[in-house]
Amino acid sequence: MTTGFRAARAARAMIGTPFRLHGRAVGHGLDCVGLIECAYAAAGHVLDLAGLYGLRNRSLDRIEQSALRQGFSRGERQLQPGDILMVLAGPLQQHLVIAGPGNDLIHAHAGLGRVVAFTGRIPWPVISQWHLAPKRQDR
Repeated sequence: MTTGFRAARAARAMIGTPFRLHGRAVGHGLDCVGLIECAYAAAGHVLDLAGLYGLRNRSLDRIEQSALRQGFSRGERQLQPGDILMVLAGPLQQHLVIAGPGNDLIHAHAGLGRVVAFTGRIPWPVISQWHLAPKRQDR
């Protein structure tokens, strides 16, 4: 089982967790970055994206460079469990979504106030897709 798949399963287990801006703990609440960090931490891969992400971002370079330094690769491919999508949820509002272990996508939904999953078409433009580089994946 890959690290990405374990992260996807961990993210699914976080569905229903309250949304909390800058939240980084399942018991306290999560935002989209906290969801990704906690899911990957549960899978044994520690990420630190929080200091680079704000509610409104003019540049994605710092976030993407940090993800690349931490073992992720950028590239379009068929979505796999644990892949991270950066989407444009509103003007200057980037949002992170993680591919679940099925055909679902999991994210921290501010409007609904909790972590949720959905299936089907992604409702936002996809800016970037990252996956854990093969050399970092468990076999």
